[in-house]
Amino acid sequence: MKKIFALAGSGLLMLTALVAGSAPAQAAPSSRSIQVCATPKHGDAACTARQAADPSGRPITNAAAPPATALTPAQLKSAYKLTGLSSGGRTVAIVDAYGYPNLERDLGVYRAQFGLPACTTANGCLKILNQTGGTKLPRANTGWAQEQALDVDAVSAACPDCKIVVLQATSASFGNLGTAVQTAAGLPGVVAISNSYGGSDASDSTYGKYYNFPGIAVTASAGDNGYQGASYPASSSYVVAVGGTSLSAASNTRGWNETVWSGTGSGCSSLNAALTAASASDTGCAGRAMNDVAAASDPNTGGLAVYYPTSNSSSTWGQFGGTSEASPIIASVYALSGNTGSAATGSYANAIPYAHAGSLFDVTTGSNGTCPTTQWCNARAGWDGTTGLGTPNGVAGF
Repeated sequence: MKKIFALAGSGLLMLTALVAGSAPAQAAPSSRSIQVCATPKHGDAACTARQAADPSGRPITNAAAPPATALTPAQLKSAYKLTGLSSGGRTVAIVDAYGYPNLERDLGVYRAQFGLPACTTANGCLKILNQTGGTKLPRANTGWAQEQALDVDAVSAACPDCKIVVLQATSASFGNLGTAVQTAAGLPGVVAISNSYGGSDASDSTYGKYYNFPGIAVTASAGDNGYQGASYPASSSYVVAVGGTSLSAASNTRGWNETVWSGTGSGCSSLNAALTAASASDTGCAGRAMNDVAAASDPNTGGLAVYYPTSNSSSTWGQFGGTSEASPIIASVYALSGNTGSAATGSYANAIPYAHAGSLFDVTTGSNGTCPTTQWCNARAGWDGTTGLGTPNGVAGF
């Protein structure tokens, strides 16, 4: 492994950078939560879903109904001013690893619970494919299946009329996950692709072919380890890098308070180019700056109600967050806006919020750790690394 030294405050902080494609070491966010996926092997991606836990560290579950503290679709749409909006049937693709045998059944339970229209393979709303677009699905993995449950439920909550296609990579390797993204980009109707996983910083010259799709909003989670520096694919110049917030109901004009989630990733890529669109945002980064935008991610304060698998045969209700919650929310907002860049002109979806920053909710309080340049890990007015330009206020910022 390669050692990097960086100034942090008044001391010298030694950062250990893993080779491209490896996942950064897990750091516990301040809120009580459980890492959903097992720590990945060398060269694989880490999924970024976390489950809310009680003070003794037990997952918050409820067999009969969603936990009372979990965010519902109506609350999510209220918080981000999405109530009454429609995508017209646009498709959001979700890329994850491994199989989830009861995905369709569990999604049906979730949508019925909240009065959302059915989304099934029979009615054409749902497709479940392998990484090359076939129907022979990979072996099951409970942790990644829980990630998929969060992803499909988050899209359902934010955009109930969106069609959903889930692409299940054979493994969590970046090659297999990237192949699934490429397949998703070639499917008819797909306008957004959500990626709720990441590793350490990596170069677009090596991996960018998997994410380079102007005209499609490719979103990627920033990670759940607090300030650790850049994480790929969120550090790609081709994607929308999505940070995380803590979201809670409030008696103010908006009806909600939103601060930085202490677990959200942020940082600067030393390998990929800065976004031209971000040139006026004072990022402090010479290269690609994470993040562009953000959404609810704190498992305990803004964690989404999810119907999820506990084994290959059993499922129950729980409360989930991590930046895995934020990425599919933002992908859904792009689907609702219908504005995802242009393949014809080579324009990318990540540039759009920079032209409409005043139309977002600016998150100005909170931090995700200690960093050498204050805006990389501390909220402020305007762009900051933790939450980018802010969170959705309807679709005008997208």
